[in-house]
Amino acid sequence: MTIAAVLFALAFGPMLLEARLSSHNERALRARGAVEPATDVFRWMQVVYPAAFAAMIAESSFRPHGRDGVLAAGIATFTAAKAIKYWAIGTLGPRWTFRVLVPPKPVLATDGPYRFVRHPNYIGVMGELAGFAVMAHAVYAGVASVLMFAWLIARRIRVEERALRIHPGGTHRDHAART
Repeated sequence: MTIAAVLFALAFGPMLLEARLSSHNERALRARGAVEPATDVFRWMQVVYPAAFAAMIAESSFRPHGRDGVLAAGIATFTAAKAIKYWAIGTLGPRWTFRVLVPPKPVLATDGPYRFVRHPNYIGVMGELAGFAVMAHAVYAGVASVLMFAWLIARRIRVEERALRIHPGGTHRDHAART
C-alpha cells in the first residue's frame, strides 16, 4: 500500500464516519425544532476541509519521505487531535453536528473538554490538519490548509457565540467568562 493510500484512508475514513454521525444528529435536532444561523460558513467548510486533505495528499505524492521523526511527530499530533475532537463529540453526544444548530432549549456543554475551553472540537480540527500536514510532509498545502481553515473556524466561532448569546438563560456569558 502506498503512502498516499494510507494518508487517504486516515483522512477520509474517519471523515465519512463523522459525516454519517453528523447527518443523523442533524436530522434529530431539526425534528426537535433546531434552527441554523443564516450567517454560518458551513458551505465553505464542507468544501475546504476535504480539499485540504486532498491537497496535502497530492503534495505528499511528490515529496520523498519515509519512516522518520517527522512522520512520527505528525502521527502523534494527528492522533492527539483526533482524541480531543472525539472527546468533544462524545461530550456533546446527539447535539454534535457539522452545522451550527440551535435547539429551542439549548443546553450549554460545560463538562468534558468544555470545562477547559469553549471550542475543543476546533482545537482538534486544527490539530488534525497540522498533524496531517507534518505526517504527509506537505509543506505548502499544509500551511495553506491550516491558515485557510483557521480563518473559517474564526468566522464559525463568531457565528456560534452569537447564536448562543441570543438565547435566554445567561449560561453562555457565565461559561465564557470562566473559559
